[in-house]
Amino acid sequence: MWIGVDVGGTKVLAAVVDDAGRVVRTATRRTPGRRVAAHQVEEALAGAVLEVAAGERVGGVGVAAAGFVDTSGERVMFAPHLPWQGEEVRAGLERRFGAPTALDNDANCAALAEGSYGAARGASSALVVTLGTGIGGAVLLGGEVLRGANGMAGEFGHMQVVPEGHPCECGRRGCWEQYCSGNALVRCARSRMADRPSVLEEACGGNLDALTGPMVTDAAEAGDLVAWEAFQSVGDWLGVGVANLVAALDPELVVIGGGVSAAGERLLGPARTALARTLVGAEHRRLPDLVPARLGPAAGVVGGAALARRAFG
Repeated sequence: MWIGVDVGGTKVLAAVVDDAGRVVRTATRRTPGRRVAAHQVEEALAGAVLEVAAGERVGGVGVAAAGFVDTSGERVMFAPHLPWQGEEVRAGLERRFGAPTALDNDANCAALAEGSYGAARGASSALVVTLGTGIGGAVLLGGEVLRGANGMAGEFGHMQVVPEGHPCECGRRGCWEQYCSGNALVRCARSRMADRPSVLEEACGGNLDALTGPMVTDAAEAGDLVAWEAFQSVGDWLGVGVANLVAALDPELVVIGGGVSAAGERLLGPARTALARTLVGAEHRRLPDLVPARLGPAAGVVGGAALARRAFG
């Protein structure tokens, strides 16, 4: 049995994954947050893994963590949305799980999944951008994840796009994920609700602090103008950021994954327009295909299980 665990800013998802990349069963826990003791996050992970294992023998666990993982795959050096700051996470989790454990960045795991089973399969070069609470990313070359000298390649979400812009949980200002993520979608919708009526007022019970990304997605599907404009803004920023990445790396393909990507063309349509508008030399080159991830929210756990299978299979 191979188990993948995706540790995000709001949720822990564990899953048993078969050899074809199919999710067999899952278990979830709420992520305790950044301002708690590290052991509380690890307890949430252990609870989800033990539940999904259901007492069966586990060949290995692969953990996809929303943070900077060192080249050895032992430590999470920094995690904007989690309390890990240089801890030896892998060994601690292995003791809790009672099974061989591998660790990598969540976007690297999602890219491994998409390269093995999904939208990037067969591509010679691809970028994978994951939109959730923040932005993750990875570079795929020949089906392998480029990890970089420190194991931290692909941290696209913390490229600065607006000097002195919105403050980011990483401690800097103006990071891309502050304009293009689930949090950015909610912030954008809130700001527009002050100027015009929206079904979102009823959805959140008049409490703007209770507004969530899924509420905005549902409202957009119902044709709400505020929600549509929020997706237009986030999609535009997505295209601008992708244009910068394409200018630097010139990939064959760009795959957009993560929970926010479930909005489909409401997000990707504006992104393609912005990519063509802002990419240097766009009229003299073939633009990379900008496509949705095929594995959806399961990409992190599928990639985590693939990481474990490669390490211990």
